[in-house]
Amino acid sequence: MTTRDDQSLLDPVIDALRAGGQVLLSRFDPKRRPPTTLNLVVEAIDANDAAVLSALRPRLEELRPQARWVEDELESGPLPDGEWWVVDPAEGNINHVQGLAEWGLTATLVRDNQPVLTAAYLPLQDRLFTAVRGQGTHLNGERLHVSQKSELQAAIVGTGQARPGEEARDLHRLGLSVPAVLARALVLRVTVPATLPLLDVAAGHLDAFWQFSAVRSGLMSGALLVQEAGGRVTDMLGQPWSLQSQTFLASAPGIHGELLDVLAPMEGAGA
Repeated sequence: MTTRDDQSLLDPVIDALRAGGQVLLSRFDPKRRPPTTLNLVVEAIDANDAAVLSALRPRLEELRPQARWVEDELESGPLPDGEWWVVDPAEGNINHVQGLAEWGLTATLVRDNQPVLTAAYLPLQDRLFTAVRGQGTHLNGERLHVSQKSELQAAIVGTGQARPGEEARDLHRLGLSVPAVLARALVLRVTVPATLPLLDVAAGHLDAFWQFSAVRSGLMSGALLVQEAGGRVTDMLGQPWSLQSQTFLASAPGIHGELLDVLAPMEGAGA
């Protein structure tokens, strides 16, 4: 349930996210060559997370002392009741380490397993997406709406890998879904991380995004942003998406049913 206090929290959450974003921006060099081994890549990713959290976490914890903190950003499943911060201090961390531009950071306040407030910040472009439940989605203060596409054959859609070391079942279902959707949609984009294409769905630039995953931090911020922009967010059987869901589909309302027709048969694939 959203409270009147949630709207008043938004500005200080934005300030905290911008502070963390400046740390992440200061560590970015598009000319830097990426690390050469997996161990070095992981070290660089962990260093980014630690640096941003040192600026971000104390600010958020001060705002809501009663809210607990999700320690592992790759965790899945429902949370115990109460308030939680679900934060990704470097969403698209691997892109940042590789010198690519697709990265940012997110902070979402979750109450009794429902996201009630979120902000997603892309420091390179100074783009700030925000949503409070029931108050719409905004980009740098301007109200956003999902696309009005009415047929899948005209749609640009996206999917992607949720995390390294994905379960074999989810990789199998992803592999089945790509050609199935390609046969029906206009264009398909495959990318990481999940939050960035969901920002594009909320803004109406991308018409849909699906994923065979339940990783909280990659989906929760984008789910609220898409919903508040007028989009539909369900699992692949058409049930409202929640932290208990194992699959994810966010889209413009006009093509949601067509996408469910294509993707629902993959729900049980590879079981």
